[in-house]
Amino acid sequence: MSNIVLTGYRCTGKTSVGRRLAVLLSRPFYDTDEWIRERTGASVRRIVVERGWVHFRAVEKTAVTELAAVRGAVIALGGGAVLDPDNRAAVKMQGTVIWLTADVQTIVARMERDGASVSDRPPLLGEDRLDETARVLSERAPLYRAAADFTVDTTGKTVDDIVAEIAGLLSGFHPGA
Repeated sequence: MSNIVLTGYRCTGKTSVGRRLAVLLSRPFYDTDEWIRERTGASVRRIVVERGWVHFRAVEKTAVTELAAVRGAVIALGGGAVLDPDNRAAVKMQGTVIWLTADVQTIVARMERDGASVSDRPPLLGEDRLDETARVLSERAPLYRAAADFTVDTTGKTVDDIVAEIAGLLSGFHPGA
């Protein structure tokens, strides 16, 4: 049984949707940021502040490689995991990849409501949050698109709505067919 991999920018719902989808499908759930926190004892922000983005991306690559090798799981990738071509190839080879999207205003509003976005996730460019989100999204969109088997817009939807939409997409999808 192949994995179901959720990718997308911060606050598009990967973890919330992934947890609920895993329960619905009776699959284990893994989140690369949680894997990193459990293995290193440090948040993404702390790793980046203390060791830098290059070190964080190396740790993230290890997490993606290990989790992509699991079978039959729901996996939520960190938003920047798609930057590494090996990460994209690993999850694509071992699973069905779903790109969760949302408009910039929705993402920023979710970040402001989500305490973890402030405490655990470092700024990427040091710009205004709205400008940074728009810029990084436009840079990463081609990578998300290339990796994705499906795209689901989460703007204005509940977690249950998104899970139901994904379950519907997956019910008719047969990789390699």
